[in-house]
Amino acid sequence: MALTQQARNQYETSLRQRQQELEQGLTHTVKQALASAPEETQDIGDQAVFSYQKEMLFTQGSRHHAQLSQVRKALQRIADGSFGLCLHCSSPIGSKRLQALPWTSSCIDCQERLEKGEREGNIGGIYDTPADA
Repeated sequence: MALTQQARNQYETSLRQRQQELEQGLTHTVKQALASAPEETQDIGDQAVFSYQKEMLFTQGSRHHAQLSQVRKALQRIADGSFGLCLHCSSPIGSKRLQALPWTSSCIDCQERLEKGEREGNIGGIYDTPADA
């Protein structure tokens, strides 16, 4: 079943809002990383905490960047008319799946195969699951 123009518009609005949230999150993460400079007089415990915080910021930034990439690709699929179709099998992606993960590029069957390692490549990516943002 093809998506209506109204449904496409709603998904586009939702994706653009998520894109803005992710871009703001990335900006905030970068600012936090730049603001956190280790002090020369730190003891070993403080150094460990600092390293852990840096790693958490890096992980958060990586997750935001990966999902932002998926959101941008979904917006491109809306523009080119392929949004809502699985990139693997060309079947329509279920509406409940699109509502939960509007950036997804795989139908549930293909995503399950990807996760089980039954398909080569990972077009939808492990980031088809919602990020904690």
